[in-house]
Amino acid sequence: MTQKITTTKIAIFQKKEIRKTIYKNEWWFSIIDVIEALTGTERPRKYWNDLKTKLMKEGYSEVSENIGQLKIIAPDGKKRDTDCANTETVFRIIQSVPSPKAEPFKRWLAKVGYERVQEIEDPELATKRTRMLYKLKGYSQNWIEKRMRGIAIREELTDEWQKRGVKEQKEYGILTAEISKATFGVTPSEYKKLKGLKRQNLRDHMDDLELIFNMLGERVTTEISQQEKPDTFVKTKKVAKRGGNVAGNARKQTEKELGRTIVSKENYLPKSEDKKRLK
Repeated sequence: MTQKITTTKIAIFQKKEIRKTIYKNEWWFSIIDVIEALTGTERPRKYWNDLKTKLMKEGYSEVSENIGQLKIIAPDGKKRDTDCANTETVFRIIQSVPSPKAEPFKRWLAKVGYERVQEIEDPELATKRTRMLYKLKGYSQNWIEKRMRGIAIREELTDEWQKRGVKEQKEYGILTAEISKATFGVTPSEYKKLKGLKRQNLRDHMDDLELIFNMLGERVTTEISQQEKPDTFVKTKKVAKRGGNVAGNARKQTEKELGRTIVSKENYLPKSEDKKRLK
């Protein structure tokens, strides 16, 4: 299965995190996360492997055929191949799980599927839902506006990279790391470690200035790429570094004026989670 661009997000079901990603214009869910939420097992991967074997023996070959290994963020913060399935296939899997928790999960997945259809018909709904989610998490309106603008700038950049022939998820990661390292002096994975993050989205834990410099690096990269139209990955990588350098120089000058570092260990984790990571 060839993977197109995907963005990992975390869905919450009965206080359990379910990783999901957009693939073929629909949500695909991490099967082991679903299994863990439904059963409470401490070995969801083994449970899933046993269930998959059982389904194959019972003739449900289409279930296996409709499962794809997509790269989504693992607990260690790295993107790893994970068995994922779309809403329809996850329903089939849930039907085979003997658990009283399955019924509310079915209703939840149906709601998610319905919302996705709505978002395809009216993309503004996705933006509104994202804003509302951040608001419910306690983010300020000013922060939300910056975050939403950052999302738009990121999408413009990835669209530009597509035009320059960037296709593999690994390549997107390399280019993003180039901008981040030039802008902040650290790669995204190093930045997440600094902030004590695992599955969480790094940008959701940046403060105002971090978001601003992140946007600057990505926007300048887009502008340079649109002007120069690099025709190889090596050239695109150099453009990414140059765009990041513009933001990096601005960051250094700002740090000089303020007398403090912009790259911060601070995050927006709930207090209980933040205390755990410090122990």
